[in-house]
Amino acid sequence: MSGTASQSALQAAGPVAETLLGVTGVLVAGATLIFVAVMALLALAVRRRGGTVNARWWVLGGGLVFPAVVLAALFVYSQWHKPPWRVAPPRDALIVGVTAHMWWWEVRYRDPATGAEIVGANELRIPAGRPVYLGLSSADVIHSFWVPALAGKMDMLPGRTQHLQLQADRPGTWRGQCAEFCGEQHARMALHVVAEEPAVFEAWLAAQARTAASSPSLSPSLSPAIERGREAFLAHRCNACHTVRGVSEESRLGPDLTHVGSRLYLGAGTLANDNAGLAQWVAHTQQLKPGARMPSSQARIDEASLQSIAAWLSQLK
Repeated sequence: MSGTASQSALQAAGPVAETLLGVTGVLVAGATLIFVAVMALLALAVRRRGGTVNARWWVLGGGLVFPAVVLAALFVYSQWHKPPWRVAPPRDALIVGVTAHMWWWEVRYRDPATGAEIVGANELRIPAGRPVYLGLSSADVIHSFWVPALAGKMDMLPGRTQHLQLQADRPGTWRGQCAEFCGEQHARMALHVVAEEPAVFEAWLAAQARTAASSPSLSPSLSPAIERGREAFLAHRCNACHTVRGVSEESRLGPDLTHVGSRLYLGAGTLANDNAGLAQWVAHTQQLKPGARMPSSQARIDEASLQSIAAWLSQLK
């Protein structure tokens, strides 16, 4: 994977984004030519200040015929090159559900072995070279899904499911963003798309299907400090909002944390995901992301417990 998560529509990494970039290039080139032509006519008019012109033909030609021809041509061109929209996914597509919340992303896969739902948050992992068919919805207000390097923008409306197809040509990491103002923390609502080799992705998906209790990283040989973190997580009722499959009952109020340690970032792109970041996020949520639904915990959880919770969560991979 690339070391930097690109968020540029000018660095297309898939067929849909490449098509959109091509249309953008044509529009920019055409606008540049028209601008140059208009400036040339302006210079000619200034130079021939005392001459006479047939205003009727200029109005009809430049103000009516020329715009009509250009706009019609652009309409045909854009329709011919618009990205594919399908009411049903391609036969070989990976189907993923994405639900936008204020202000994070819920991502849902199907376990190919059992059909059970696999839930993650704020990170969309996909196999490189394979089409991905997204079902997009919103749990509260209007959001918008946009990963510029991979696809166009699609609004996410409450009570309605939209569809978007994308594909990454190569392994890498790309940053996406909510592109519709949705409240106080709209600017801190990022989504990272991680494309991996198909075999690597399949292994990752199989690991994500396991419960936390059956994960090799949570074997009985873990240190007492990490075990204290699990106990503190339950004692302080973090499981009232967060699911950790195999450890606590299901709750959809906040992101699923069953495999939170495997994610690149915390808080929808707010912090890098490591022990220090986890402890900082749990303790100072409102300082880092004011208005988030999760309260800061520094006043009610002692420092030793915070560090233990962070150490335990980091093992959930």
